[in-house]
Amino acid sequence: MRTTFFIGIIYSFILGCNPDTSNTEIKQTEALETKPTSDRNERLLRHVVLIKFKESTSQEEIAQVEEAFGGLQEKIKEIKDYEWGTNNSPEGINKGFTHCFLVTFENEEGREIYLPHPDHKEFVDVLSPHMEDVLVVDYWTE
Repeated sequence: MRTTFFIGIIYSFILGCNPDTSNTEIKQTEALETKPTSDRNERLLRHVVLIKFKESTSQEEIAQVEEAFGGLQEKIKEIKDYEWGTNNSPEGINKGFTHCFLVTFENEEGREIYLPHPDHKEFVDVLSPHMEDVLVVDYWTE
């Protein structure tokens, strides 16, 4: 009986200390609903490239690949944005993929020009001897 009483007091105290988030959630939902339609319709096409390098690939060769990929934005005007990074996930489920490259296009036409572009093909020639595997995912931003 005494334990139940104390658990009830502690429970009441915890509930009393938690702020009511329902009002915040409503305001966040209202903000989304009132966001101008033009902002929500500006979708971008993302081209995600994950690379797993061969174990024999040196750090210098990886740096050459990174530099070559980064140089594409200056050479192919259809690339609207570019970023990259190396895996630092603590989960240990990257399956050997160490590098992620993200290329942004405004539309499918930009991607259609990029893929067969001579500078992109030249980059693939730099990458291919060092690549054990690659994973590519394209998506429209939501």
